[in-house]
Amino acid sequence: MAESEEEEAQTDAESKPKKGRKGLFLTAGLSLVAAGAGYGAVTFGVLDSLLKEKPKSEQGEEYKTIEFVPLDPMVISLGPAASSSHLRFVAQLEVTKGNAKAVAALQPRVMDTLNTYLRAVTEEELREPASIMKLRAQMLRRIQVVLGEGLVNDLLVIEFVLN
Repeated sequence: MAESEEEEAQTDAESKPKKGRKGLFLTAGLSLVAAGAGYGAVTFGVLDSLLKEKPKSEQGEEYKTIEFVPLDPMVISLGPAASSSHLRFVAQLEVTKGNAKAVAALQPRVMDTLNTYLRAVTEEELREPASIMKLRAQMLRRIQVVLGEGLVNDLLVIEFVLN
């Protein structure tokens, strides 16, 4: 019986293929194919459109289509119950090029809208650091309603000081 077990072990060992070399050749072959594909992509310019940097003449083109309209500085009274007495507010409006004159002509309406809104805001809201984003969005929306859609792109808050 011992001899038959040894014979079976030898035949099993001979019939099993060696896995180590087959995997090595497969890995080496796939690596060569991937390296060749990468070389070809770089050589023939396939990746140029993805990695291409804008020429210096085109950089900053989007900023040539906008203008800024400065708003008059505003000082808003906060009322007798507030610990600060005034809010100093200075801003500019970002408009599409060519609309600056129209927006400047309607500046009194914008100032009235901002003054009315800022007087209604509580001092706690003004003091909270995170509320500036909410206030800015609210003011921009009110300005866009007064002036009409498409004239004003953004509101840039230059100064926002409680004293």
